[in-house]
Amino acid sequence: MVRALPILRQPEYKALLYRILLAYVFYFVGRTLFALYNSDLILVTTGEFLKLAWHGLAFDTTAILYVNGLFILLSVLPTGFNTHHGYQTGLKWLYFVTNLLAMATNFVDFIYYRYIFSRTTVAIWDSLEHETNKSALFSNFLINYWHVFALFFVMAGLWIWLYNRVKVPAHTHKRNWRYFGSSTAALGVVAGLAVGGIRGDFKKSTRPINLLDANRYVTDVAHADIVLNTPFAIIRTFGKTSFKKVDFMPQEKAEKLSLPVKHYPNRPTIKPNIVLFILESYGREYVGSFNKDRNIPNYRGYTPFIDSLATHSLIFTEGYANGYKSIHGMSSILSGVPSFKDAFTSSPYPRQDIQSLVSVLKDEGYYTAFFHGAPNGSMGFLGFANILGFDRYFGKTEYNNDADFDGVWGIWEPYFQYYAKQMTRMQRPFFTTVFSVSSHEPYEVPDQYNGRFPKGDVNIHQTIGYTDHAIRKFFETAKKQPWYQNTIFVIVADHGNTIYYDEYKKEGMKNTVPIMFFTPSEAFTGVNHDYAQQIDIYPTLLDMIGYKKPFRSWGRSLLDTKSKPFVVKYGAGYYQFMQGDYICTFDGQKAVGFYHRDDKGYTKNLIGQRNSQMDSLELRCKAFLQDYMYRVIDKKLGKP
Repeated sequence: MVRALPILRQPEYKALLYRILLAYVFYFVGRTLFALYNSDLILVTTGEFLKLAWHGLAFDTTAILYVNGLFILLSVLPTGFNTHHGYQTGLKWLYFVTNLLAMATNFVDFIYYRYIFSRTTVAIWDSLEHETNKSALFSNFLINYWHVFALFFVMAGLWIWLYNRVKVPAHTHKRNWRYFGSSTAALGVVAGLAVGGIRGDFKKSTRPINLLDANRYVTDVAHADIVLNTPFAIIRTFGKTSFKKVDFMPQEKAEKLSLPVKHYPNRPTIKPNIVLFILESYGREYVGSFNKDRNIPNYRGYTPFIDSLATHSLIFTEGYANGYKSIHGMSSILSGVPSFKDAFTSSPYPRQDIQSLVSVLKDEGYYTAFFHGAPNGSMGFLGFANILGFDRYFGKTEYNNDADFDGVWGIWEPYFQYYAKQMTRMQRPFFTTVFSVSSHEPYEVPDQYNGRFPKGDVNIHQTIGYTDHAIRKFFETAKKQPWYQNTIFVIVADHGNTIYYDEYKKEGMKNTVPIMFFTPSEAFTGVNHDYAQQIDIYPTLLDMIGYKKPFRSWGRSLLDTKSKPFVVKYGAGYYQFMQGDYICTFDGQKAVGFYHRDDKGYTKNLIGQRNSQMDSLELRCKAFLQDYMYRVIDKKLGKP
């Protein structure tokens, strides 16, 4: 007998919930089998596995919602005939076509992980497209690993059987305002939950989770592959296809031109503490001491303390960011790995051994720590910090005082005081990095500072002044600490932000940053107008402390007078390579423009007047890009 349609459609919603929960069950099964198949490569206890699986729920949720998005929508839409046999059969086919395909990728990694030592990402298609014997490879895989296929079909059969245990009873069509009203409300709730589930949380201060975030929860990098699932890894790297190898020249020639290994053995070895400030959105435009010679009409700076510190520091007035987001700045500055069209850290490749300031200084006996006054995991910093191997991460959780939290992004000026005092408790020498949040949107200052800093011309100017004040207070505290005199301080921005002056609206002036080195002894001072970039900070610091071994770095020591200063960055759809008298714009295959270094607006393309210096510049750009792609994709970012 056909029953009347319930207004709230409880049987349909219960069936939907049951079907989605089944997906969670089989993702857990897939994770368990993945760990068992690779137990000799990923050493994990039962307790550790359960903890990793718990953290993996967020990644499972994202994958399940992506894979089942259409299924969920069609299940809750108020069509009036959702319960009909034909409709439910269609939903069942949609559910299993998408979910079994996703589950198959997990099963592939039971074996493929042994060859690539990471979850499969969208990069697999780049590898397969060059194989002419795909059918033979599949046949060989089927024969050698028949047990994986057999296990897959057993799991698929069990999943289908469990799905069929709960059916939606058929109802008559009674579509009225109560039916549509309750259904629309339910649809809104489901949509809201789906947005949070796909992002990984509902916090404004964090961006959608990606592969990097799995490293938040681990100390052993390999354990992140248990936290992850393969559908998530493929989905989150989809579209990150600008990472492709290029073959412009023999690799030996590319290395000779790009010099990916540096060696600076000439200075005496010292072991000072190193304190690195990465200032959020602190573009070079805002810092007066970096704009003295630019002749910008009616120019005003907003950093009186940094300007005073600059007179006792070594500063580089032509500094550039090697990316355009905060996480790009972290990888460029700390590990010397720039980001171009797509971020290195959200690509399929950041989870590898990366030689960096962190690893080199740890080998030299340094204690290392990363500080960020935002909720732990914000911006992907915790995950990448774990990959680099910092001894300790200090976030909002460790600060443990929500009274100082701005309610959106993090903790402002008080965090700098916390930072200074935490270093006094550390063993020495130490290398610490603090990533500020005080100059972040919504560009407000605490109530007690209203009216104290110039409002300026754009909304960020006031918070630039507030951050400058916070740095002043930090140094007032730091000077009283026993570690202060034997410390190198570095100040740099992650990227630029709101532009006011026309000079900085020129393409060749975008994402410019201040780069400053200060020591209380004034061992390094002066104003340098050569090109400088974030990836130069890593080799410069190793040169300053007299590090004697070769190390991997595409940047150059800014103290090295023998190598030619250069900048490589991406913008306006092109790679931009700056060196000598010219700027080369490169489309990934060939140079499409050459501009004089003073033509920062790229107004006069000189490609029709090519000369030997331009030819050399294009060749160096090709060499850099080739070596970059080779080392990133083939996981050659470790020790040379």
